[in-house]
Amino acid sequence: MAKKSVFQMIALLLALSLALAACGGGNDNGSASSGSSGSPSAGSGGSESPSDPNKEVEFTIGYATGDPATKQAIADSIKAFTEANPHINIVDVSEGTTSSYLDWLKTKDAVGEFPDLVEMRDTQLFADAGKIVELPQDLVDLFETVPEVDGKKYNAPLTLTAPQGIIYSKKAYADAGVTELPKTYGEFLDIQEKLKATGMTPIVVGGKDIFHMGFWLNKFLIDEVYVHDPDWNSKRTAKQVSFTDEGPVKAMTDYKELFRKYVDKGFLSTADNQTASILVSGKAAQLFSGPWMFTQIAEADPSFEFGFYALPDEEGKVNVLGLPTPAGWSLSAEAAKDADKLEAMKAFVRFFFSPEQYAAYLKTANGIPSTKEKVTYESTPQMQTVLELMADPNVTKSLAINNWWGENLIPPQFRNWYYKLMQELVLEDGDVVEYMKKADAEYDAQVQANQQ
Repeated sequence: MAKKSVFQMIALLLALSLALAACGGGNDNGSASSGSSGSPSAGSGGSESPSDPNKEVEFTIGYATGDPATKQAIADSIKAFTEANPHINIVDVSEGTTSSYLDWLKTKDAVGEFPDLVEMRDTQLFADAGKIVELPQDLVDLFETVPEVDGKKYNAPLTLTAPQGIIYSKKAYADAGVTELPKTYGEFLDIQEKLKATGMTPIVVGGKDIFHMGFWLNKFLIDEVYVHDPDWNSKRTAKQVSFTDEGPVKAMTDYKELFRKYVDKGFLSTADNQTASILVSGKAAQLFSGPWMFTQIAEADPSFEFGFYALPDEEGKVNVLGLPTPAGWSLSAEAAKDADKLEAMKAFVRFFFSPEQYAAYLKTANGIPSTKEKVTYESTPQMQTVLELMADPNVTKSLAINNWWGENLIPPQFRNWYYKLMQELVLEDGDVVEYMKKADAEYDAQVQANQQ
């Protein structure tokens, strides 16, 4: 199928981003004052000015490696930058791990190896701990919108938040007699029955990597909780709502039913990076994930024909991940004190988001551009669907349970604990309400522990 430019779609998307900027919270004053740690702001360049612009300098970089295509795209950017700037050495300390990215970063911090330039996802946690500094204003100016945390901007967003959906084998759908995509969640379940009747496993899940569990769990939480109340997390912290309320119970009941009936039974031993090969081999018909998987699937089998669609709720409404979040490249407070390191890191960030380089990254990662300057690249039909979803005002945009910040920030360890609890719910065929009582108790205990 022919590829086409996404310039017009990106223009619509960027217009949408401006409308959503309020979700970043705070006053957009572009301040570059001192961070919460009291360290000199990155905007001020620390206590001294950089010296010789060609002076040899080295800094470390760390980023999430769960998606091989995105990992390679960042590695390519690092290689291209250092070839163009031989006096700057970038030490890539990123590692593949089955633990969460947050846990990896906390471990690196504990052993004194927190990266100088770091892909930050839990911005408020590390900002409150004084580990990162505000983004210099000249970098803030590169982007259409940068969400704030407590009135400050810490991140150079790698991409905008991408929606997740069903990636499906066109052959499997055809063999099962599926001729139309579902218009409601009920119709989606009907398709699962048709796929199951052919003897094929309907859905593959990479549950060995705990972050992967969040794809499905947050799909149901968004449909039943967050589209109705974006401030649900803050109310849970204040004990004004409960996991045993109708919305969360309905969400986890739907999740449990789906996993018990239609998900590959070996999901706990399947890694996220195995799901593409399982899909293209015909061992499963569908995968619920995001556009970063498109490249992996195409590389696993260039002849494999697949489609992508957002999964509607029971009423036929489409709700997806898509609000801006405070995430992206951040500067460590310690590294920002070194004027030469600071300038080298800023140079890399500017290079990373330069139109030609950024377009190459976006094409590999199937990313949604975050920069003010219009960036175009040839997209696949699947990616065009993603961009259409983001530009559609009738599609509700939301966030995952752990992506909210400010008053809606959950205890940092709760996400992984909750995902594991929900794995147990499926394996033990547990009672949803009883498990939700456990979630309430653990949430309150973690809130209390964090307040001490």
